[in-house]
Amino acid sequence: MKVKEMTYIALFAAIMGALGLVPPIMLSFTPVPITLQTLGVLLAGGLLGARLGGLSQIVFLLIVAAGMPLLSGGRGGLSVFVGPSAGYLFAYPITAYCIGYILSRIRTLSLGNILLINLTIGIFLIYLFGIPVQAFMMDISLLQAVKLSLVYIPGDVLKATLASFLVFRLLKSPVFHLQISKTSKTH
Repeated sequence: MKVKEMTYIALFAAIMGALGLVPPIMLSFTPVPITLQTLGVLLAGGLLGARLGGLSQIVFLLIVAAGMPLLSGGRGGLSVFVGPSAGYLFAYPITAYCIGYILSRIRTLSLGNILLINLTIGIFLIYLFGIPVQAFMMDISLLQAVKLSLVYIPGDVLKATLASFLVFRLLKSPVFHLQISKTSKTH
């Protein structure tokens, strides 16, 4: 792996940590908070591509597992991987990888295409992993966990929209394109 690629991976792991500094919105009916870190996952996949985007999320989760309190609300350590939000965390690298992979296969990237992928693949994958684990950890039915998770949809749509706009604008930038795309689009 090249130094440049390691730098991009570390940069996006740091961005995830910075997004974790924003206080979470805690809800009284679920222990899973509303955070900005989903935005970082979508950005990592869209900007770094599949391999580097997924690796940046793995590095971030390893740092969290080592005890750094980088999750929103100052959470960290191994205990977060056995709590109600564990499924959402495990979805981070998979989601970033899938977004990067699918975006690399599209011939003409438009804001609409990126938004569609962020909503249908990005948010869907995070929910696909997060909701069943939340149901299991909270000892509730899957349907009840789905109902609890409906409260996250408006915020996730906003985060996906912002991520899509940023990815679209940055990928159109000639400077960014020369810096990132040559290393990240090799899958």
